[in-house]
Amino acid sequence: MDSSAGIRDLLKLMWEAMEFKLFEINQTPVTVSSLAMFFLILFIFFFISRLFNAGLLRKILIKSSLEQATQYTIIRIGHYLLMIIGSIVAFQFVGIDLSGLAVIFGLLSVGIGFGLQNITSNFVAGLILLFERPIKIGDRVVVGETEGDVIAINMRATTILSLNNIAIIVPNSEFISSKVINWSYGDTKIRIIIEVGVSYGSDLQLVLKALREVADNNPAVLGNPEPDVLLENFGDSSWNMKLRVWIDHPQRHHIIRSEINCAIVERFRQYGIEIPFPQRDVHFKTPITLNKQS
Repeated sequence: MDSSAGIRDLLKLMWEAMEFKLFEINQTPVTVSSLAMFFLILFIFFFISRLFNAGLLRKILIKSSLEQATQYTIIRIGHYLLMIIGSIVAFQFVGIDLSGLAVIFGLLSVGIGFGLQNITSNFVAGLILLFERPIKIGDRVVVGETEGDVIAINMRATTILSLNNIAIIVPNSEFISSKVINWSYGDTKIRIIIEVGVSYGSDLQLVLKALREVADNNPAVLGNPEPDVLLENFGDSSWNMKLRVWIDHPQRHHIIRSEINCAIVERFRQYGIEIPFPQRDVHFKTPITLNKQS
């Protein structure tokens, strides 16, 4: 009898603890049990979203002809929609009336007042990135001094994988408020410019021929638009030439530039074209007298 009474008292105490009122929202009491159910429902919808995105939706999108960035956008939007629906269901289960979602926006404004401005701005910026798509998954971008490929656009931040295989986490608001160089935006064709100096004693037509051959022999260089060679200006010790070529692989622009530079060195040696060293002539206005010791 004593043990059964003790169990009943313990269960009663636990029930009272679970029904303890923490606060009220719109004259609706929020208890420990209702709050626990609220987070449980959110977790369930989060789990469903992960299964839905990783399973059915991803398998369907892989079979479609949509590009990778569009597939990623659909998956992220689907996740956000499921979480919004889960939030509404969770609030309704607790018994809070979400007329016009006023409570959610009210809570959001309270959160902003407690220092969540950056989180909110990054979330809104993330939505802008997903819909407006100034950057997308797979783009080669330069943010500040960091160059890399966009591999994820999340709720708060975007992940960029640098050329050294280092993940750079950039707040989404940086892409909206700061200058970002996107090598892959719209048309993937880009033009790279290689500058080289040749001595004044060189055969100009032979120099033009050599540079054109370098461009034509590189398989990464596009034939349309055609590469061109310019005599940019007359330097102190050289003709300053400029080879301009178009490529359609922005991620490989460093490698292609190196290949062209190496080919220029080899072609110039084959044709006997000299790349001069910087030269400086020193003139003395007055003769220098050397004192001879007797």
